[in-house]
Amino acid sequence: MSDGVTSASGRRIMTYLPGYYATSRIMSAIADAQGTELDRLQRALDEILDQFFVGTATWGLDVWEKEFGIETDASKPLDQRRSYLISKIRGTGTVTVELLKSIGESYANGKIEVTQQPALYRFTVKFVDSVGLPPNLDDLKAAIEEVKPAHLEVQYAYRYLTVSEVNQMTINQLQSHPLTDFAPFLDG
Repeated sequence: MSDGVTSASGRRIMTYLPGYYATSRIMSAIADAQGTELDRLQRALDEILDQFFVGTATWGLDVWEKEFGIETDASKPLDQRRSYLISKIRGTGTVTVELLKSIGESYANGKIEVTQQPALYRFTVKFVDSVGLPPNLDDLKAAIEEVKPAHLEVQYAYRYLTVSEVNQMTINQLQSHPLTDFAPFLDG
């Protein structure tokens, strides 16, 4: 293949041309210039396509948030904004334990168990795959509050490190955990 053709599309263009162009610096330069533009166009199209899906959207998240009535907070990380949107999308229909679990699982470290206490008009959301307070907790609480029936109270239960778990840790392991992994400093 021709030397000097650096773009993927330019190299592909050269394969469509007759073999005697393989050594032509002029044809190589033309194919490379056109190929570079085609590569740039393909990247732009891929980026636009990404905006059509919440899981891959970046600069298009504000459009999704507007569609679902969510106030855009550009200071939040993209994954947290996506999680909140996914929970809104999943949070339609009759409220069931499965729906609440689906909403919880749309968040990072959001594996939850839901325990119903119908006589008390209450249910408990227990976080099972995270220690301490999960990230993006306020958005998860807002999503659950939005879909739950108004007459039901929701309580949150968190998992903290136990004494036996702490006793098995090294100093470095202990220092890697925030204080909120050891005790409930914030009211749920």
